[in-house]
Amino acid sequence: MAFSFFQKISRAITGKSRVDDDTLDAIEEALVESDMGVDTTLKVVDALEERVGRDKYTSFDELVGFLREEISHLLEKGGNAPAADFSKKPYVILVVGVNGVGKTTTIGKLAHLFKSQGKKVILGAADTFRAAAVDQLVIWAERAGVDIVRQAMGSDPASVAFDTVKAAVARGADVAIIDTAGRLHNRIDLMNELGKIRSVCAKVIPDAPHDVMLILDASTGQNAFQQAKEFSKATQISSITVTKLDGTAKGGVVVGLTDQFGVPVKFIGTGEGIDDIAYFDRDAFVASLFNPEDLK
Repeated sequence: MAFSFFQKISRAITGKSRVDDDTLDAIEEALVESDMGVDTTLKVVDALEERVGRDKYTSFDELVGFLREEISHLLEKGGNAPAADFSKKPYVILVVGVNGVGKTTTIGKLAHLFKSQGKKVILGAADTFRAAAVDQLVIWAERAGVDIVRQAMGSDPASVAFDTVKAAVARGADVAIIDTAGRLHNRIDLMNELGKIRSVCAKVIPDAPHDVMLILDASTGQNAFQQAKEFSKATQISSITVTKLDGTAKGGVVVGLTDQFGVPVKFIGTGEGIDDIAYFDRDAFVASLFNPEDLK
């Protein structure tokens, strides 16, 4: 079983009477292994070194306290994810991400979540590049008990998005969630397609989409950073949802993504069930990284 973040940090500094280069190297290694990313890791270690020199490290608990503060600070810099403003009716969410990260599953979970809050939801199957993507979204729409707009395989994704927003307005929906093609083989095509989708949404509702949500898989490590980089070039991302975050061993990816891209994490997926999604809570997340119970 993989060691948790806290266990890695504990093993790096337990038994040390003072912080030296070896200790900082061990902490750096633990942070990198948690998929925090090299740039963010170095930022944390540099800040930690400065804090230790200023405050004079004397105990394991104090050093862990310094780490918690630095990680919390980095997460706070990403700001707050856009809250669903249901006065904007319908509230339009454009979902982007590569195939295989749990994009369709996340859309289904979001539909279920919003419906459980008493909202009327409609989905748009604008990933017309893959028949399987449309079929899967239909299954999730049925499971969540919400409407879906779709067209024939190979249809113009922007046309589907336009029809979805128009249908959401006509049917009095509170939320419209639009799926998009998850491919990065040609970034120019991706830019053009996402730009066109955003444009047609705005033709129906001037400030739509209200949230462009990037879905990333925590278990893919550094691939998640590359995906975030490419999608950030293709469109303006306003929030991130991290899937498969059902353990803290790789939790550093959340910190690194927030720090390097300045985009807040909005939701986390913790399993395959329809209820396995939650709003991201910064304080609770940091607490989970440093849970002493992990040492038992």
